[in-house]
Amino acid sequence: MDVFQAIRTRRSIRHYLDRPVEEEKLRQVLEAARLAPSAKNRQEWVFVVVQYQETRKKLSIAACGQPFVAEAPVVIVGCSLESDYVMPGGQPGYVVDLAIAIDHMTLMAVSLGLGTCWIGAFYEEQVKEILYVPESIRVVGLLTLGYPDHQPSPTYRKRLDEIVRIEKWE
Repeated sequence: MDVFQAIRTRRSIRHYLDRPVEEEKLRQVLEAARLAPSAKNRQEWVFVVVQYQETRKKLSIAACGQPFVAEAPVVIVGCSLESDYVMPGGQPGYVVDLAIAIDHMTLMAVSLGLGTCWIGAFYEEQVKEILYVPESIRVVGLLTLGYPDHQPSPTYRKRLDEIVRIEKWE
């Protein structure tokens, strides 16, 4: 599958088959994150891979209140080792870096026949407690991963002319 096909077919998957993700496919998804660009090539990230059902259940109930998180055979938790760096444009580097890495994982997953859902609605302190993440580390996002039990229909996207300005804002 080419990249554009992966982008076009990617969906947020909230229902998964009861089927484990093969180790090789999981490694490829994680490799996609490893290869992602980061501000100043700092690579200030760690990805906690959660496969034990009991831990996924705790994350689902206590950390984000979304039952499908426990249904996914894998949850990848994107963490930043350092949150002080601010890019010249004023954006915190760690948020941008983890967003890019997580998106790389979503596209790799699609190309491998897997589905994902990016979870941004979670309670960071509860995730840290469940996974024993040190206080100094920031948890940026959770990514469910597994075989989708169906392919959702495409969701509405604005037309290109609604989101693009050429040369200036007019």
